[in-house]
Amino acid sequence: MLAGIAAGAGAQDQGVPPAPVPAQIKLSAAQIFALAEQAGRAGDFATAETAYRALTRDADLEVRTEARFRLGLMLADDLKRYSDAALEFRRILDDKPGAARVRLELARMQAMLGNMAGARKELRAAQAAGLPSSVEQLVRFYSRSLNARKPLGGSIEVALAPDSNINRATRSDTLGTVIGDFSLDDDARAKSGVGLDLQGQGYFRLGIEPGTDLLVRASTDATLYREKDFSDISLALQAGPQYTWGGNQLTFSAGPARRWYGGRLFSTTMGGGVSWQRPVGKRGQVRLDGNIAHVTNRRNALQTADDFTLSASFDRAFSARFGGGVQAFGFREAARDPGYSLAMGGTSAYLFLELGRTTLVGTVGYSHLEADARLFLYPNRRIEDRYSASMAATLRALHLGSFAPLVRLKWERNRSSIEIYDYRRVVAEFGVTSAF
Repeated sequence: MLAGIAAGAGAQDQGVPPAPVPAQIKLSAAQIFALAEQAGRAGDFATAETAYRALTRDADLEVRTEARFRLGLMLADDLKRYSDAALEFRRILDDKPGAARVRLELARMQAMLGNMAGARKELRAAQAAGLPSSVEQLVRFYSRSLNARKPLGGSIEVALAPDSNINRATRSDTLGTVIGDFSLDDDARAKSGVGLDLQGQGYFRLGIEPGTDLLVRASTDATLYREKDFSDISLALQAGPQYTWGGNQLTFSAGPARRWYGGRLFSTTMGGGVSWQRPVGKRGQVRLDGNIAHVTNRRNALQTADDFTLSASFDRAFSARFGGGVQAFGFREAARDPGYSLAMGGTSAYLFLELGRTTLVGTVGYSHLEADARLFLYPNRRIEDRYSASMAATLRALHLGSFAPLVRLKWERNRSSIEIYDYRRVVAEFGVTSAF
């Protein structure tokens, strides 16, 4: 409902009868839609947005849905406010997950924001929901349009993280060695604390020719504690060409990385990799990644190593609100000392489910590690089995702009033949994340 009210001001002070107050003007939903359309055509987008937002509070779900859809299109196409438009489309899908056209528009917004993975996820969800033949052409169009990249972009996540074992250390107060048991000081044993987790990434994309871009990416991952001896900060920069053809995407990247632990430089890395992904059917996507890097350990030269990683993953949407994926990986670290050289392999799986305005993501993982040789100090060769699980909830109903609250619970159990590497860990994270 829109209303206009006018009143005479200061008339009584002059002894003049006040001007009559007109009755409240009531407009129907159809009239407000017409008013918004007329304002939009005249370039008065502020009035149009006010009218549409008034309709989003209507008691009728269909009226609210239509108002959000028109508002989203105006925000995207006329005002270039892609993040705000994505919020409106997401609110529609919270009520109507099977709205294929809306999901396609959300995929388009993800692409305009530079979130290619999110855009492809929405396209797979749209396919899983079932598309009429008249919409199939739009899907093909939007799939091709993912090649039109946003030149600048990024994301950020900030969270407070109570952690039962911030240094991933044993709870034992002694360490068994070939020359007897040693007592461990407090810093070498499991220590709890509350950290500030910061994760961020940004990128720059330069189009070279159709289907070929130069992609430059910077990323950081930091966990900061009041006791800086346990603070862990990583920073990486990578650049390389990215090629797209058909449904394929091939990306080459190389660059340096650095890690600081306890306020001092821990390692420097120089490496590169290649990534290939393509759709599998209408609902799935497969991805292969390979990386090689030389890691210089600044604390222990015997741990300086060449690292090799190979991984494969498959993601699939089962319905508009439900999906998941699996990953398998292998890792080889060839260090200067065979005792620090190791091979590791593992697998992980995840499921996501959208419940109203909340997105739930659950993951489980397992990996097995074996060292090449026994270190002189320890009685056994290092052999480990690591188990992990997590559950995360993104609460979009409480969003502020493009950010939404995030709650995540993580559990780890590492069983090791070397007592100092044997640990348990539970982490709770409360923060905000970029929702789109």
